[in-house]
This record gives sequence, structure tokens and C-alpha cells, in this order.
Amino acid sequence: MLAIGPYILPGKALLAPMAGVSDLPFRAICRQHGAALTTGEMITSDQQLWHSRKSQSRLPRRSEPEPRSVQIVGNDPLQMAAAAQQAVNLGAQIIDINMGCPAKKVCKKAAGSALLRDQKLVSQILSTIVDAVDVPVTLKIRTGWDKENRNGVEIAKLAEDSGIQALAVHGRTRACRFKGHVEYDTIAAIKQAVAIPVIANGDISTPQQAARVLQYTGADAVMLGRAAQGQPWLFSQINHYLEHGTTLAAPSQDQLYNIVISHMTALHQHYGELMGTRISRKHIGWYLATDQLREFRQSFNQLSSTDEQLHAIDHLFSNFCLKEFAA
Repeated sequence: MLAIGPYILPGKALLAPMAGVSDLPFRAICRQHGAALTTGEMITSDQQLWHSRKSQSRLPRRSEPEPRSVQIVGNDPLQMAAAAQQAVNLGAQIIDINMGCPAKKVCKKAAGSALLRDQKLVSQILSTIVDAVDVPVTLKIRTGWDKENRNGVEIAKLAEDSGIQALAVHGRTRACRFKGHVEYDTIAAIKQAVAIPVIANGDISTPQQAARVLQYTGADAVMLGRAAQGQPWLFSQINHYLEHGTTLAAPSQDQLYNIVISHMTALHQHYGELMGTRISRKHIGWYLATDQLREFRQSFNQLSSTDEQLHAIDHLFSNFCLKEFAA
């Protein structure tokens, strides 16, 4: 099993931090279905911005199960260290540093994957944060800025020397964003170069593919992002396949109904009715992402209350066989 500091994780399938996705309700659903670690949405290192509704919803909560992992984004070592300290004060038990986000608004601020262009600054940030907190610090990176500047191995060595305790690698450069083939060869080279745990990330969408990636790269675990949207049970399927070599069936219609209702209810409770109904729309779109249900999704997106959304889901699951739609 993978260990990050004192925390021994119960499986090899982890949830990637995703802005606008890996919120408290989604993390809870993924944990229930086998995610061995769930890192929250990235939080800016500028604590002056923590008073906004968005930032408040992303801060750690001691009520969340252990280990609580919080991701911080920024480019100033002292500011990021102070944010890490405050996150620990609020209940974070693992601090994850974002050097992998390819979003333009993040890279424009010389944060996220833009940091990969400045190895000296990377070293300063990591060392400063590791020295500032008494909890494990992890790092998420890409393989480099672009194909001409692919320095993932060098960054990994810097991370290990700085005291980073686990490294997640999305197998693409920042320039590639989410397109093109994942560089599993680069992930394998990074794993060979360091002794700390390495977590492979990128286009892992089936239990069989997770097993192949682990075998090919030698990575210690896999991290799922987009593949978990609409199918949080994928974590359990991967863990089961890795342990037993057989594939767990997808949820039955009744089980899927319970997952969807539980997730929607948690969203409404967490965000309130206005935002809860809005955020539920994208998750329902992922759960019911078939061409045959396009009209249902379009009508669902017009609903503006908790009761209307719950009634629509009840009606769909009570009157239709979704397996036929998925066929």
C-alpha cells in the first residue's frame, strides 16, 4: 500500500484535485466508492482572498475523514508557506502543491505549471513550505512546459531533495493541456529517478488501463481526474481489479439512483439551493452522458429548485430502463 507520511492509503486509486469538481460532496462520494485519497480544489495562497464564498467552500474541514489533503497554488514561497500553515491550522493533514495546472489564468500569474520553467523558484517554494509545516507535503506536476522544455525528471529530483513525500505526475506538458498521448515513458523515467512514491495521472479510465500503467511505469498508484466524473465507482473497480484480477460490475439502476440522489442532496446542503441546483446540472450531465438522454439533460438544466431536480430524477429512474439508453 502507498504511504504518505504517517498515512497508509487503503488503495492505489486516488482522486485528482480539480477546480470546480473535487468539492466536498464529490470527494465524499469518491471516498465511499474506493478513492484512497481525495485532494480538494486548489486554494490560492493569497489569504486575503479566502473570505470569498468560493474560497470558503474549499477550505479544509475537520469533520472530513482523514487524511485531509489540501492543494495550494501560488508563486511566492513565503506566501505559500503561510497559506500552508493556515490550512494546517484549519485541519489539513497533507499539503499538496500545484505545479501542474495548465489553465491560462493560473499560468499568467506564473503559478501552476508555469513554475516548471523556473527550477530555482520551484526549489525555493518546496523547501520553504516543507520547513514551515509539520505535515507531509506532496507535489503535482506535468512533464514540463512544452516538448522542448520537458524537465519532469529534474523537477522530481528537486522535489525529493526538498522533502516532498509523494509526487503526482500528469503525463503531458503544459502546452499539451489535455490533448495528445500521455507520456508514460516520462513517468517511468521519473519513477526510476527518485525514491519517493510516484503517482501516475493522465487518461486512466478503466481498471485494465490502470493495471497496465502501473506495470509499465512502475508507479506506486494512479490518479483519476476526468474519468471519475459521472462514475465515482471507478475507484472501487480499479482497486478490486488490481487485487483480484476481475472486474466489478457497474452499479445497477437502483444503485445508480442512490448514488445520484445522495450526491445531489449533498450538493444542495453544501451550497444551498441556488448554487446547489446549478452545480448539480454538470454532475447529472456526467452521470447520464448518453445521446439518448440529451433531451432529459436539456430539460434538467432548466430546473431551478431542489424539489424539481429530485422529482425529475425520480421520474426518470422510475419510468425508464437506463441500461437500454446506455446500450
